[in-house]
Amino acid sequence: MAPGTLPDERAGDMAFPSSTSTAKPRILVPEKVSTDGLALLSADFVVDVRQSVSAAKLMELIPSYHGLIVRSETKVTAAVLAAGRKLRVVARAGVGVDNIDVDAATAQGIIVVNSPAGNIVAAAEHTIALLLATARNIGRADRGSKDGRWDRGKLVGVEVGRKILGIIGLGKVGMKVARMAVGLGMTVRAVDPYASADIARQAGVELVPSLADLLPVVDFLTIHTPLLASTLDLLGEAELQQMKRTARVLNVARGGVYNEAALLKALDESWIAGAGLDVFTAEPPAPESPAATLIRHEKVVATPHLGASTVEAQENVSLDVCTQVLAILQGGLPTSAVNAPMILPEEYRQLQPFVRLVERMGGLYTQHYARGRGGMVGGRRFELAYQGNLAGVSNTRPLFAALVKGLVSAISDSGGRDVNIVNATLIAKQKGVVINEVHMHTPRESRAAESSAYASLVSLRALDGDGQGQVIEGYVSGNNIYIARLDRFAASFTPEGTLLILHNYDEPGKIGGVGTVLGRYGINVMFMQVASLDPARERHERESESGKGLGLSRLVSGVTIVGDGGDGGDGAGNGKANGDEALMILGVDGAVTKEVIEDLEKSEGILRVSLVRL
Repeated sequence: MAPGTLPDERAGDMAFPSSTSTAKPRILVPEKVSTDGLALLSADFVVDVRQSVSAAKLMELIPSYHGLIVRSETKVTAAVLAAGRKLRVVARAGVGVDNIDVDAATAQGIIVVNSPAGNIVAAAEHTIALLLATARNIGRADRGSKDGRWDRGKLVGVEVGRKILGIIGLGKVGMKVARMAVGLGMTVRAVDPYASADIARQAGVELVPSLADLLPVVDFLTIHTPLLASTLDLLGEAELQQMKRTARVLNVARGGVYNEAALLKALDESWIAGAGLDVFTAEPPAPESPAATLIRHEKVVATPHLGASTVEAQENVSLDVCTQVLAILQGGLPTSAVNAPMILPEEYRQLQPFVRLVERMGGLYTQHYARGRGGMVGGRRFELAYQGNLAGVSNTRPLFAALVKGLVSAISDSGGRDVNIVNATLIAKQKGVVINEVHMHTPRESRAAESSAYASLVSLRALDGDGQGQVIEGYVSGNNIYIARLDRFAASFTPEGTLLILHNYDEPGKIGGVGTVLGRYGINVMFMQVASLDPARERHERESESGKGLGLSRLVSGVTIVGDGGDGGDGAGNGKANGDEALMILGVDGAVTKEVIEDLEKSEGILRVSLVRL
C-alpha cells in the first residue's frame, strides 16, 4: 500500500495528489466537497477524499490525519476528536457546526472553522424560492400535473407584492432576504435585538421590538438564526396561534427553531395557511416522525436541505474553508474560527504581519536572552505592549498566541506547531508564563519622538523573579517585519533565517575577526548590522548609577524595570564604559556548530554569542 493512499478505497474516492511521501500532513475529506478548494491544498498536503465513511471507519482512520473537512453528514464527536491525536483543524464546509463537538475540540486545542459567508446568496435565494412556491402552491401543482390532474381551481394562490414579510434574525442571510423581498414589492419587518436600526432602515426594513409585535401582522415569516438553547423551539403552539390564518412560514436556517409537532398541528387545524421547509431536526427525518409527516403534508413545500446547494455556493465554501485549513496548517490565521474570536478580513490583513513579528520576537527572546537560563521561559512575566494604530485593535488574541508559540518553539518537541489561538492561554499556563497585553493609546512622553516613526510599534518586555528584564521592540513596514531594539541596543533588521548575535566591545577590528572565524568554517554572511547603544537610554543608565533621577531603576520603553538585565549576558561589559559596547547581528548561511560558537566566544572583545534560528 502506498503511504499516500488508504486501504480498501472504493470507487469514487480520491487522493490529491497521489503521493508516496508520508512527510506531508494529511487531510481527510469524508464527504463531497468542491475540488476547487481541495486543489489549493494538494501542493502542500496529502488530501484523501473518501465518500460515505461510517462512524466506525472514521474512528479507525482519524489518528493519521492533521486536518478534517466535513459538511453536514459526518458527526465529529468527542470520541473522534480524542482519537485524532494529530488533528489541528476541523473545517465545516458550510455555516453551521451542529455536527461538531466544538467544546471537545477546544479542550484539545483543535481549531474549528466554518464558512459563514460562502452560501449567503444561495440561502437567501432558496428562501425566496420557497416563499413564492408556498404563495402559488407550486409543489401541489407540480405533483398534480405529473399525475395528469389539471386542478386549476384548487390551486389559486396569493401575490407577494404589498404583503408583509416578517424576518427573525437580520444577519447576513436575513438582510439579503430582506433586500430581495423589498425588490418584490413586499413590506419587511424584522426582530433582531443586535441589528442596527440605521442599517435596517437603509435596507427598507422596519425593526420591531418583539415577536409579539411581529407575528400577528405578517403574511409570511422566515427565520434566520443559529440553533441555540435560546432559539430551540422558538416558535411553538402559542406563537403560531398568534399568526393570521392566511400566513405562511419558511425555514431555510436550522431544524428545531420551529417546534415540528406544533407546526404540524398548526397546519392541520388551519392556524396558518402553509409552510416552506428546507431543514428539519433530523435529516433525513425518521419515519412517522412529525418532520416526516410535515414533508408529506399537502400544505407544505419541502426540500432536502438545499439552501446551500448551488454550484457557486459549494465552490465558495470549499475555497473559503480550504484557504483557512491551509493557513492553519502552515501556522497562519483562520478568518472564521468558531471556537476563537472571529478574525474579520480587514483585521486579518492588518494583523497577519504583526503575528509573524510577535512570533519572531518570542523566538528571539527564548534563543537570545533565555539562553543563560537553560532556555527556560517559565516563571517569567511578559508584557506585550501595542502602540500606534495597533493599539486600537480589540481582537489581539492571535498576537497573544503568536507570542506563546514563539516563546516555546525552540524548547518544545513540536517546535510550537501545536500552539494556536484556541489553546495558547492553556499552554502559557502550563509553561508558567504570564503575559499581560497593554494597549498604549497615548504614547508615553519618553517615547513620543521614537513612536512617531512607526504607524504601529510592538514592545515585548520580560521580567523574572530577580527583577531583571529585557525588552525587544519591533515594527511592520508594508508586509516586512523589523526588530527596532534589543534591550539597550537600537537596531533595524529582519528577524528571519539563521542569526548570530554577538555582544562585543565596540572597537576596530571586530568585524574582520568575526569574518575570519566564519570563513574558516565555510559560513557565508548574508547581512550584517552593528547595533549601537541608545544614547537616551544610556543617559538614564548613568543617572541611575550616579544616584540621580531614577535612583536604582532604569527606564525601558516607558516602563520602569528594577535592576539591570543588560543584554542578558555580561552586564556592564566587564568594567569597560557602557559606550564601548555594541551588538553585531549577522544573518548567516551554513552550519553553525558548537565549535563555531566557541571559537567566536574566544575572539578578543567578544562578550557573548547567541545562535538564533527563526
